[in-house]
Amino acid sequence: MKNNIFKDRPYKDLIYKILFKTALIILLAIFIVILFADIGRGNLANNIVSFIKEKYNLDWYSASNFYWIYVRRYIDLALIIAVIILIILFFRFLLSWFTKYFDEIIEGVNKLSNYNNEKIKLSKELRFMEDKLNEVKEKLERSAKLEREEEKRKNDLMVYLAHDIKTPLTSVIGYLSLLEENPNLKEEEKIRYTHITLEKAYALEKLVNEFFEVARYNLQSVPLNKEKINICYIMVQIIDELYPRLANKNQKVENEVCEDLFLNVDPEKIARVFNNILKNAINYGMANSKIKISSYVENNLAYIKFKNLGTIPEDKIQYIFDKFYRADESRQSETGGSGLGLAIAKDIVTLHLGEIKVSVDDYYTTFTVILPI
Repeated sequence: MKNNIFKDRPYKDLIYKILFKTALIILLAIFIVILFADIGRGNLANNIVSFIKEKYNLDWYSASNFYWIYVRRYIDLALIIAVIILIILFFRFLLSWFTKYFDEIIEGVNKLSNYNNEKIKLSKELRFMEDKLNEVKEKLERSAKLEREEEKRKNDLMVYLAHDIKTPLTSVIGYLSLLEENPNLKEEEKIRYTHITLEKAYALEKLVNEFFEVARYNLQSVPLNKEKINICYIMVQIIDELYPRLANKNQKVENEVCEDLFLNVDPEKIARVFNNILKNAINYGMANSKIKISSYVENNLAYIKFKNLGTIPEDKIQYIFDKFYRADESRQSETGGSGLGLAIAKDIVTLHLGEIKVSVDDYYTTFTVILPI
């Protein structure tokens, strides 16, 4: 086991290279020390004695004594000093070689903020770090791109909403002005104008609420107030609340959620999830059709399914839970909304440690909410 300590490590190549170079430098230092010591005691000593003999006009014996007294006794100290200097130089070289990897890593980290298609390149020994940095870079680029797209959709939506608000507001002002300027209007005309004004005011209220929903969207720090609730009972309430929408398209809901299905959730927020999904099924489902809601429990997870007649284009499924995205991009349609309904539903389910999925076949769209028991 110890022999394979580095075998499965992603940085094993770097470790092996460090060990190899360190061992090589140590062996080189030892070799040079032995070489110097051997030379100092052999031919080099004879050469030094010969130099002293000729320099000071001495005989060989006197020159040898001079060598032993003034040179040989300090040669070991000189060798030690030389070895220390050599080791320091070698160690400095090793550090210089090793720190270049840190320089490469720092340079690679600095490139993370460069949102371009250029890959980060590092030494072969740092391939594991190169792969990780490129993975992080790709995630950051995707995240930045998604944020830019969401911001653009949000800005476009705000512009559309601001434009849409003008239409009912103009109608409200127009009809109220008409009522004020013509106090002698017939009673039936007054009633008709008042009714139209009220409808336009309701439409204006809906748009204003939608506008504020877009502006204040943020579920990142919302606390959950959990309690044990009956899912079937809360589904009945939601279906009753949405009856007018269902009646407008002559749609019906088959509620087959288990009557004994209880979950520990935030009632208000989980009701919003089901409400948003059911609204989506009504808006994008076929008229004169049925929406089936069912449930089952498996592996300590509750599955709640919403199935409606009508499909979502394949190229739009991947964006269906994105903020400010609308499968129907026409603001004039009945389905016109902020594009936040399913994004909010997903965030709430995620806060409950659950999951939400969508699947489409030839005729039906099915949303599945998965929550822990």
